[in-house]
Amino acid sequence: MNTRTPITQLEQLTLTNASKNFLRETAKWSFFLSILGFIMIGLMLVFAIFANTIFGMAAAMQTGMPQNLGIIMTITYIVLAIIYFFPAYYLMQFSNRMKKALSTKNEEILAASFEMLKSHYKFIGVFAIITISLYILLIIVSSLGVL
Repeated sequence: MNTRTPITQLEQLTLTNASKNFLRETAKWSFFLSILGFIMIGLMLVFAIFANTIFGMAAAMQTGMPQNLGIIMTITYIVLAIIYFFPAYYLMQFSNRMKKALSTKNEEILAASFEMLKSHYKFIGVFAIITISLYILLIIVSSLGVL
């Protein structure tokens, strides 16, 4: 009969060389993806800076466009950049901590890296739920003819 609890068994979990290699490669790809995320955030902020001018000129040329569309688009892109900052940040932190944990063989840093990965996926999951909920609400409101 096994008297060990599942917690005790997990505490003795060891990483094989193959697992370490997979984690090392995952850390490299997550770093790459986080850099791409930060680049996209930068592009969004650059677009936000010029959105007021671009959409202001478009509104002046075309009738029926709201005059404050540029301000609305600027605010929208700034808010989106702020929202997208967090998953990119968590992903970069996971990558950096995972690389450090594997090189120093430090279990606390390893746990911290997985905490960052959990935060990344939790943020993405909550954001997906909110987005799906807004789409469902939009479909319901549209089907009622309110908009």
